[in-house]
Amino acid sequence: MTKFLIIYSSVDGHTQKICERMRLNLNKGNNVKIISVEDICREELIKYDFVIIGASIRYGKHRSNVYKFIKENKTLLDKIDNAFFSVNVVARKTNKSSPKNNPYIQKFLKITKWEPKHLGVFAGKIDYKKYNLIDRLMICFIMWVTKGPTNLNGAYDFTNWQRVDDFCKKLVYKICR
Repeated sequence: MTKFLIIYSSVDGHTQKICERMRLNLNKGNNVKIISVEDICREELIKYDFVIIGASIRYGKHRSNVYKFIKENKTLLDKIDNAFFSVNVVARKTNKSSPKNNPYIQKFLKITKWEPKHLGVFAGKIDYKKYNLIDRLMICFIMWVTKGPTNLNGAYDFTNWQRVDDFCKKLVYKICR
């Protein structure tokens, strides 16, 4: 039985939802815990065989708490099996839907100088009604520029849930080899 720790950084809860889906996939015969990056302590990392970190993008950036966590724990993370995935709406586009061609993953790797053993990227969600007025208008403008949905009454889940499932299957396969 593999002990998985899934650490997430989420602004509106969608990355956490993706992590819950991962738990369902990984839970079969394994022990899986999900925790926010804000609540994790260093001592907890050593209790797990595999650490997965998921982080969302807002206005082109991962949250600072993710960078801080990686910086403070990089040495320890390098000693255990690990994975990183980014959740961003840009990944809805085919030409930006893989770790190799997603600008946010590439920027993250360059800044952190961390080399996760497994990488993933998943398209996120836009739910205009959840946002305050300024965020709603800013995100709508970004969507207009990138030819995305701009109906302020809409919610748009771009996540390909099969890709999330497949990512988990690959992790389990690599562990079991």
